[in-house]
Amino acid sequence: MKYKLLVLDVDGTLLNEEHAVSKRTLATLRKAQQMGVRIVLASGRPSHGLEPIARELELNLYGGYVIAYNGAVAIDAATGETFFERTVPPDMLPYLERKARKNGFALFTYRGDTLLTDDGDNPHVKAEAELNGLKLEAAGELAAAVDFAPHKCVLASDDEEALVGLENHWHKRLDGVLDVYRTEPYFLEVVPCTVDKANTLGVLMERLGLKREEVMAVGDGRADVNMLQMAGLGVAMGHAPESVKMCADSSTDTNEADGLAQAVERYILSDIRPAQVQLDQLNAQGSHSLMGNLGIQYTYLAEGRVEATMPVDHRTRQPFGILHGGATLALAETVAGLGSMAMCQADEAVVGMQVSGNHVSSALEGDTVRAVGTIVHKGRSSHVWNVDVFTSTGKLVSTVRVVNSVLKKR
Repeated sequence: MKYKLLVLDVDGTLLNEEHAVSKRTLATLRKAQQMGVRIVLASGRPSHGLEPIARELELNLYGGYVIAYNGAVAIDAATGETFFERTVPPDMLPYLERKARKNGFALFTYRGDTLLTDDGDNPHVKAEAELNGLKLEAAGELAAAVDFAPHKCVLASDDEEALVGLENHWHKRLDGVLDVYRTEPYFLEVVPCTVDKANTLGVLMERLGLKREEVMAVGDGRADVNMLQMAGLGVAMGHAPESVKMCADSSTDTNEADGLAQAVERYILSDIRPAQVQLDQLNAQGSHSLMGNLGIQYTYLAEGRVEATMPVDHRTRQPFGILHGGATLALAETVAGLGSMAMCQADEAVVGMQVSGNHVSSALEGDTVRAVGTIVHKGRSSHVWNVDVFTSTGKLVSTVRVVNSVLKKR
């Protein structure tokens, strides 16, 4: 597998114009994770605003990460650990507030689930709070109300020319102290010095022991440029400015046309071969699912053949101490499901359609059964698998027929 880490900008890349993850994109990213790819959300949003999206993608189950505040915070989604953090010195707040007032700009920052601002009526400020599910708290003297070190501060105005002027001024005035850049025509962000998505991604790559050639990044804005250039493959969204596209290795369709899903299918899923799938990582990722609850572990995967084991214990036995038939069927479906996912095309998804089994003999508590799945029919719209389940001594316990439906993503 060439790319082991997939880094995604959120607004304008992962999300469509309705601020939602499309069905095709969700299915594509889940399949990529099931094949062993870790996903990183890299966004200017606060960590609170990224939590629902991380849950929807199940990053906590698949070992994903969150980079928030355009790089000021990095979080392990599985453990909740914040392993990287940088803040704006609190003594800079009075200066920032004076500049904002002089120019007639609104100023805001974040504290947990709350957006703090000196102008609660500014439409851009209100929209930011709503977008991230934050409570809005207005303070006449923002600098006095901020009794903590914020991860970033943002100035908001419809006067783009004035924002550009202040941005250029601050590039010289605050050089080596704070970094500033516009993330929207109406936002000027102030962040800790040297903090951006790329630098924090570098911290994560070092933590995971990954090379840039193993990283793919997708984005659409100016704040994504360094990240796209740092990754082994940087992909710009179809609606990204030409200046962003020029800094990327490739481009894809727009977020409204599932451009992210298309890029992942093209560069990651189409390149995955069954023999390259890391089974130990899949087993770890499945620990919180039905597979994990039953103790199922994949042991072998090749084109048209999958093997897995399952213990006969308190989770999988009947009251009389023999293997439960329902657990056997679950084992068979687990095996056939992985086999079909590994064989289908990048733009296809797999759905279980039918399972039927014949139980030949019993397996006793304390044993570990082995399931061997082989493909008996590979059609355009369906896969048929035969899954035989054996005891540790090779006695046939059950033979199960599983039919999976192969669907084109939409």
